[in-house]
Amino acid sequence: MVLLYHFVAQTTATNRLEASVNRVLAYGALGVDLFFILSGFLITGILYDSRDDPSYFRNFYMRRVLRIFPLYYGVLAVVFFVVPQIPDLRGSDIAGLERHQAWAWLYGVNLYLAIQGGWVLSYIEHFWSLAVEEHFYFVWPVLVWLLAGRPKVLLRTTLAIAVLSFAARVAASLAGVSPVAITVLTPFQLDALCVGAFFAVRVRQPGGESASRRAVLPMALVAGTAVALQFALHRYTDSGLPLLRSMREGMFRILLAAVLLEALVAPASSVVSRFFRSGPMIALGKYSYGLYVYHHFLSYYFTRHGTEFALARAVGSHPVAVAIQAVGGIGVSMAVAWLSYELFEKRFLRLKRFWHSPARRLHGVEPQG
Repeated sequence: MVLLYHFVAQTTATNRLEASVNRVLAYGALGVDLFFILSGFLITGILYDSRDDPSYFRNFYMRRVLRIFPLYYGVLAVVFFVVPQIPDLRGSDIAGLERHQAWAWLYGVNLYLAIQGGWVLSYIEHFWSLAVEEHFYFVWPVLVWLLAGRPKVLLRTTLAIAVLSFAARVAASLAGVSPVAITVLTPFQLDALCVGAFFAVRVRQPGGESASRRAVLPMALVAGTAVALQFALHRYTDSGLPLLRSMREGMFRILLAAVLLEALVAPASSVVSRFFRSGPMIALGKYSYGLYVYHHFLSYYFTRHGTEFALARAVGSHPVAVAIQAVGGIGVSMAVAWLSYELFEKRFLRLKRFWHSPARRLHGVEPQG
């Protein structure tokens, strides 16, 4: 979803068909929302399953450090130390990022974007979501550890935080807060993380999986109806548009949570289950972190320099050029992510054996990463 958003939806449309495609694929940005829901589900599940481990905090943080820091800080080291030394890149957008590097080193990209009220960090502005994740990792283990012995209280707490986060986003929209700040600041993203967290705890309670299975259809119907109604209101009036956008985003997150639950509780023989357990999907999940980190360096360059127009002159068609560029960009991004994982990240991941993680199984699936 995110790859299509960056490689296709952000290109310049030259006709109505391309404009329509771009409008549809712009909803690929919801892939980040799904990422937060999945993260809340997986991380909370790991924490909840290890709640009685004497090394609860040490094991969790060390495993997160080994998974996240090598790639993240390795990329920053290249961007801030290597790129400025390359003569042909001096004065470029990517070399200019050196002036703002403190925000990236300290996982504050989202804070800088919010302060500036715009997407002003070129090649690394997509790191805002990684900053949100890191903030979540910093505080969430403490809350789960404190409340894991009282699962009902933990469930109510996650729901309360989700509701407050959604309400804060709506209130900020009504108050005229920058849309960029509403998008990137951690408090405004906690509803997605906490929805995932809620179901991670819920499915681990007696009867939780069957209850979650029954919840899928009602969630999808209510959220889908709400989204359709908001689209209809948007079509006939522009009044209250920021409010509608915030509410629609919340409903989309409920829809995405329903997708997560369906993938989790669907019978092993079902089409849904087989799809999410297929080789390509597992591979995509395995390399998704690197794929997310690396792809934007290509997609931003393409968008910034309008490379699809040069390609269109060569092939004689702008839509064909966009398709070729997108396929090539995604392919190169996947290749770089694979090389990064196999030759670099895996060396650190092997060290995870010194900090064990609980092997909780849900519906036949063990948590990865």
